[in-house]
Amino acid sequence: MEGRSLGRIAWTRLKRDKGALGGAVVIILLVLMALFAPLIVKLTGSTPNEFHQDLLDETFVPKGTFGGMSLDHPMGLEPQNGRDLFAGIVYGARISLLVAFLATLLSVVLGTVLGVMAGYFGGWVDTVISRAMDVFLAFPVLVFALALAGVIPNEAFGLSGLSLRLVLLIFIIGFFNWGYIARIIRGQTLSLREREFVDAARGMGARGPYILWKELLPNLVAPILIYATLLIPTNIIFEASLSFLGVGVARQLEGEPGVTWGGMLSTAVDYYTLPHFMFWPGMAIFITVLAFNLFGDGLRDALDPKTR
Repeated sequence: MEGRSLGRIAWTRLKRDKGALGGAVVIILLVLMALFAPLIVKLTGSTPNEFHQDLLDETFVPKGTFGGMSLDHPMGLEPQNGRDLFAGIVYGARISLLVAFLATLLSVVLGTVLGVMAGYFGGWVDTVISRAMDVFLAFPVLVFALALAGVIPNEAFGLSGLSLRLVLLIFIIGFFNWGYIARIIRGQTLSLREREFVDAARGMGARGPYILWKELLPNLVAPILIYATLLIPTNIIFEASLSFLGVGVARQLEGEPGVTWGGMLSTAVDYYTLPHFMFWPGMAIFITVLAFNLFGDGLRDALDPKTR
């Protein structure tokens, strides 16, 4: 009989889940699209902020059927200014995925560190961190984001424009969402700290930092990966919601295009009689969130078969 590692067993289970594999393929394609956005838009010859008003009629509506779809503009054009929707969708993946990944990384790091400390040390440390979790879980993040957007000037902290907006989005989304993963990690740590291997480490003279780093964290990798995968689509929707409300990344006419899927949806509301304008960014968000959810569910079943 051939022995198999835990990683190989998990990979075998994951390969059997066609939905998870399909989600993983879509995620990889989205990441590649975001990385090579400038090269992709060169295929059509249109940049996200390039106007094509010659392709609009006298009412500033794209000429032709389905919003002016053609080989040069596969998804049609925006009304009023004639910007290419395909280029907007491609570049929108950059900001949506960047904000979602970095905000998730911030939440995972904070939640893991504080959750492990609360679960392992207990006592007043657990009390303080648990009460902080309650505060952050009850905090009205959306209201705070709306208020902060009106207070922060165009230049702050040595940043300006698109860079400042991105940093603010990542901080708001990531910093105020660590409470969810901290609760999960705290519960797992409370269970693990009573296990025999932790008692054995203590008996051999190991101190707290060693036990946290060498004994507990390796056994928390699975729930951390699972929750991070499921948190990314939530952050994508949150970023799209903020951009839809006008407090996310503002679209620029010069330089780096600050186009987002949520911002495109916000603009499309004024042109509800032209469904193609709202369809493409909506489908981009839907497909991205669905892919991450399918992959996250499959990863959870592969790493923790007891959940089946």
